[in-house]
Amino acid sequence: MAINKIPSSYRIPLFCAVTLLFWMSMYTSVPIMAPYVEFLGGSHQLAGWIVGMYGISQMLLRIPVGIMSDRFHKRKLFITFGLFFTAIGGLGLWITKDFTWILVLRALAGAAAATWVDFTVLFTSYYKHEESTKAIGTISFFNSLGQVLGILSAGWAADAMGWEAAFVLGALLGLLGFAGSFFLIEKIEPDAPKITLRGISDVATDRTLLFVSLLAILSQVLIFATVFGFTPVYATELGADKFSLSLLSLFANVPVAIASLFGGRKWAAKYGEKRMVVSGFLLMGIFTFTIPFTHHLWLLMITQAIAGFGRGLSFTLLMGMSIKHMPAEKRATAMGFFQAIYGLGMFVGPVLMGVIGDWFSLHEGFIILGVLGVFSALLSQWFVRSKPAIPAAKTAAL
Repeated sequence: MAINKIPSSYRIPLFCAVTLLFWMSMYTSVPIMAPYVEFLGGSHQLAGWIVGMYGISQMLLRIPVGIMSDRFHKRKLFITFGLFFTAIGGLGLWITKDFTWILVLRALAGAAAATWVDFTVLFTSYYKHEESTKAIGTISFFNSLGQVLGILSAGWAADAMGWEAAFVLGALLGLLGFAGSFFLIEKIEPDAPKITLRGISDVATDRTLLFVSLLAILSQVLIFATVFGFTPVYATELGADKFSLSLLSLFANVPVAIASLFGGRKWAAKYGEKRMVVSGFLLMGIFTFTIPFTHHLWLLMITQAIAGFGRGLSFTLLMGMSIKHMPAEKRATAMGFFQAIYGLGMFVGPVLMGVIGDWFSLHEGFIILGVLGVFSALLSQWFVRSKPAIPAAKTAAL
C-alpha cells in the first residue's frame, strides 16, 4: 500500500500534537462541569451523576472499541471519530442548558474518551515492544499537558465571556484535532493475527491486567471525586472565581504531566514500578484527606499540586503495566479492558461524593476519599510485583 512509503519522521510529533488537541478539547469542560451544573441550579447529586456519566459511557464502550480495533487493525479511524465527538460535545454544551441534554452530551464525551484506547496502542506501536512504559510515559505527558492547557484556556474564556465560551473553545480545538487526525500514520502489520474469542478470554482473565485495573479504579475514584468533581465546588466556598478554578486545575495537573514524563521514562527504571505506584497513592490519599482542613485557596492549590504529582506517578505506570506483557494482537483489547474497568471509578467517584455531600457534607467526603487513597497504597504494595528495572532502550527508528 502507498501509505507504507510515506516518510514517517513526523509521525511522533504529529501524534503528540493531535493528542494535545484531543485532551485540550475534552478538558475545556471536564473540570468546570460540577460547578456549572450547580450554577444552573442542580444539586450535588445531579452534578455527580452528570460528571459520572463521562465515566460510565467509557466503561461501556472501551472494551468493544479495543476488540474492534484489534480485530480490524484500524486505530486511526477510531481516533478520528473521537476527535469528531469532542467537537460535537462542546458545540452541544454551548447550545443547551437542559440537564437531560447535558447528561447525554457528557455520555458522548465519554464515548470520545473511549477512543483513548487507540491513541495509546497506536503510539506504543511506534516504539519497541519492551519500551511500552516509556511510550506510555511520553503520550501521558501530552495527555496531561493537553488537560492543563485546556483547563487554563477554558478558565480564561469562562471568566472573560461566560461559561459557554469554554464550550465553544472546546468545539474549535476538537475540529482542529479532527483535521490533524487525517494525517496520522497507521502502523500497518499485514500479517498480524486478529484477536479471537480465545484471545479475548485470555485477556479478560489475565491476573496482571485485573490487578492493575482494580488499582486504576481506585485512582479514578479519587481523581473524579476531587479535582474533576468537587474540589472546585469546595474552592468556590473559599471564594474562588472562574479563573481561580482554572488555576486550581492548573496546579493539580501540571505536576501530573511532569510525573507522567519522568515517572514513566526514568524513575520507574531507576527506583522500580512498585515503589512509584505506592508512593503515588500515598500522596493522593494524604493530600485529599487534608482538603477540608485547608481554609485558604492558595493552600488548597498546593495540596492539589502534590496530590496531582502522586496521580501522575501511579496512574501512568499502571497504564503501561496493563499492556507491556501482552502480544501486539491483544494490546488494544487489553487496553480496552483496562480503560473500561477504570471508567467505573470515573462514575463511582463523583456519584459517591455527590451522595455524601448531600447527606452529610463535602468535608466528610474528602476525609473518606483520603483514607481510600492510603488503603490503595497498601493494596499496591500487595498487588504490584517487584521486578528488576529494565534499562531504557533507545527509541525505535522513526
